[in-house]
Amino acid sequence: MNEPAQTTHFGFKTVAEAEKASLVRGVFDSVAPSYDLMNDLMSLGIHRLWKNAFIDAVKPRPGEHLLDVAGGTGDIAFRFLKRGGDAVTVCDINAEMLKVGRERAIDKGHLQGLDWVVGDAEALPVPDASYDAYTIAFGLRNVTHIERALAEARRILKPGGRFFCLEFSHVVLPLFDKIYDTYSFSVLPWLGEKVAGDAQAYQYLAESIRRFPPQEELADMMEEAGLERARFRNLSGGIAAIHWAWRL
Repeated sequence: MNEPAQTTHFGFKTVAEAEKASLVRGVFDSVAPSYDLMNDLMSLGIHRLWKNAFIDAVKPRPGEHLLDVAGGTGDIAFRFLKRGGDAVTVCDINAEMLKVGRERAIDKGHLQGLDWVVGDAEALPVPDASYDAYTIAFGLRNVTHIERALAEARRILKPGGRFFCLEFSHVVLPLFDKIYDTYSFSVLPWLGEKVAGDAQAYQYLAESIRRFPPQEELADMMEEAGLERARFRNLSGGIAAIHWAWRL
């Protein structure tokens, strides 16, 4: 007798666990060419401030090697190198996003210190204890098993290595959550249709944010995965949040 298929969420839909990665890959295949433009439009450019604050938290150091997961278009990698980091391996499950990142790297003159690897956050194709820092920006909510991705982050970090996550989170300001909900479920799909030609991809974005663990819960999950002294900082009233911890 066959075991029932395990299920997970894809936005507000329930899907088989085995299907989620391919569904997410389809979303980003569709939006890759317009991904950076859409980020500017849907956040009114604020995502750039969030990413700058994220790199401020990372504090890149000379000689440091970063693994940037789900970083296909290179936004975090480029900032890390510009701020003094030594080398970045960009790992993304989506080859189309990595293609965009490589082209941007050439345009920006980033010809040294960058590697591009297709890989799954839940099974990273890199050795144990091999990186000084791990970053994941706006990618953790798309994995099928967050706890596995966190365990992989700990595995690949050197002792003393640092984990950082930038992700959409849960609004903490009274009343502002209602305005944000209206914007997310009305404006984002409309923008997605007009600019990226894919309203459903941005409907999924809004839904996936609502299904992501709240700030305190994610910090607890990090600790459970062996990432110690977990902390977080809200950005823009909790629209996004930076989480960080150490591999001791």
